[in-house]
Amino acid sequence: MSDKLKKLTGKNPKDFEPIAFSLINDCDVELFSELVEKDDFLFDFVKQNVSDRLSKVCNESNYLNLIPFLKFYSPSYEEFIVSTLVRFADEDLTDKMLELFESGSDNEKAYCAKFFSYIQDPLAIDFLKQNAYSENVSLSTNCASTLAAIGETSSYNEALTKLCSGDDFEKLDAVRFLVSYGNKDAVSNIIEVLKVSPMAENMAGDLLYLSDWFELKNNNFSDALFVLNLVINGLGEILGLAQVFDFRLYDIVEALLSSDISSESAVVLLNAKDKFETLTENDEYLFDEQKDVKQEVYDIKALLASMSLDSLQNLADSELSDNSLFVYTALDLSSNVQKIRELLSSNNQTLVLKSLEVLKTRNSLTCEDKTLALNSVTDANIKSVIMAI
Repeated sequence: MSDKLKKLTGKNPKDFEPIAFSLINDCDVELFSELVEKDDFLFDFVKQNVSDRLSKVCNESNYLNLIPFLKFYSPSYEEFIVSTLVRFADEDLTDKMLELFESGSDNEKAYCAKFFSYIQDPLAIDFLKQNAYSENVSLSTNCASTLAAIGETSSYNEALTKLCSGDDFEKLDAVRFLVSYGNKDAVSNIIEVLKVSPMAENMAGDLLYLSDWFELKNNNFSDALFVLNLVINGLGEILGLAQVFDFRLYDIVEALLSSDISSESAVVLLNAKDKFETLTENDEYLFDEQKDVKQEVYDIKALLASMSLDSLQNLADSELSDNSLFVYTALDLSSNVQKIRELLSSNNQTLVLKSLEVLKTRNSLTCEDKTLALNSVTDANIKSVIMAI
């Protein structure tokens, strides 16, 4: 960290005031670039202090010096930069921002998208739509939220249509657009996609930023548990462990344990217990995490350790049914060989294969099981896999 940056982020006004003044008035792109590069190493309150210090320096004679900073995107300084530009915006600046939105870098476009959530120029709509599915997450998120802010609904309807696509990556893009757009009417549509998509864990993690779990619970408890189960499956693999705070996972587990436990919630709780034991028994999951994240993971593990496993397992076995949303997780958790065998006659051929694989891991697979499974499936690929087991 350079001496200038140390002073800018420090506590002494005699140090940070002249640096902040110089950064803005001399358009010190190099220092701002370094500031953005250190995003992950600075506490949030430090970054907020820096934003406040820089904002105080900005005025109508120097605010255009911020334009070169747009090449370096940071969510930490986005609000300061955009709000300052909006405060002094005129027709010339709006034209400049439209020009950058058309031909600038993704970083510049991300700031522009946010700018037009305040300066709602109709000329920006086409650019917002063009970039709403960008691989740059900050850009796509800002475009979707700005389209919502200006009341542009055709893009929302297009995203709902994309949910029906045969391409799972396109479905995921649609989910992320809808989450950023922020219309909670899309929640039920997204949940239906989760029930059939192989990328459901990714989508579930996004969905909880549109509607928190307790809202889902109030609307449909089974669907809420299904989403929670997907999130648990994704933790540490697809979803970051710090997201346990975003999702309020401790509060959710506490609420489930303090209420009447159903067969569905039993599956979810047992799955959570297994997951948090795995997360804490393997250094690879927690090694790079912050202390507060590690502590929260251990706190959730301790909360789950208070459960009565036998009664929960008996309840969970009730979900060994081909019409259950939780059957695949229940299979992984169950040692009830007889109930697992009953699934070999299912009309769901993937479930038949999964049941056969579980019987093998339980050292309970027989020739009769394989014969029954083969009689239940017609898919040539699944038959080949069964023959090889």
